[in-house]
Parts: sequence; structure tokens; C-alpha cells
Amino acid sequence: MMSTSILTGPTLLIRRFSVHRGRRVRAAALLATLPTTVLAQTAGSEVPPFGAGTLLQATLALALVVALLFLGAWLLRRLNGGRGFGGGGPLRLVGGLMIGPRERIVLVEVDETWIVVGIAPGQIRTLHTLPKGDLHAGGDGEKHFAQWLKRISERKNEDG
Repeated sequence: MMSTSILTGPTLLIRRFSVHRGRRVRAAALLATLPTTVLAQTAGSEVPPFGAGTLLQATLALALVVALLFLGAWLLRRLNGGRGFGGGGPLRLVGGLMIGPRERIVLVEVDETWIVVGIAPGQIRTLHTLPKGDLHAGGDGEKHFAQWLKRISERKNEDG
């Protein structure tokens, strides 16, 4: 680094900064020319062609990995007794209802009890507990809507 005892204060700092800046510019110019030099060397050398043997080897390796994944899943299922993961416990989800974009109400069955649970971001609360009962297949509102939709579609067919 170049400095003199005559230069003091802000002038000395500017002089030192300009010396460092010159080094940075030279280093950047050297790095900018480096990739073209590397590319020029590889362009002159011949690249081996992509052959059928290489393609076959890659395909067989991929098939082996996929087969190992399926074998592992099959072994886990056999060790678990044929049940799916998480389906063998005492809890069973009976139904649910979305009441908002991130809120829902869920009916959970535990042995002979139904628990109505409210789920919101960051919290789960028990809303009600009741004995196990029977679920209705569909409400009357669904039947009325189906009949209304059928009447509307019949009217359109008669008009058109």
C-alpha cells in the first residue's frame, strides 16, 4: 500500500481507498477472463458421445432404486400386520365441517363416546361430549336441493 507522511486526514483515506479499488478492479478483470480461458480449453478437447450403454445403465439404476422403495414399503406393511399407518388406534374420525378458511369442527369417536372438537390455528378445544350414536345419511336440505336442481334442468331441456 502506498502512503506518504505528507498526506494526512481525509486525503490519506482517499488515497488508500483508491489503491484498494485498483486492486479490486484488476482482480475482477482477471476473474472475468478466467471462464473464457477454461471454455477455450474444453472446446478444443473432444467430448465423448452419450451412448446407449450409459442410458441403459442409468435406467437400470433408477429401476433398482424404485424397486428398493417398493420393497421397503411392502416390508413395513408386513411388519405392521397389514394395517395402514395410524389406522389401528382407538380414535376414529367420524366427520368434519369447515366453518371458515382455517377453522373447522370435527367429530371424533373414542370407544363408545363421540367428542366434538373445534380446530383453529394454534388451538384445539373440546366443544361437546356425547354418547356414540347413528349418523343420518343426508339432511333434508340436500334432498330439496337435488329436487330443485332436477326441476331446473328439466325446464332448460324443455325450453331449448
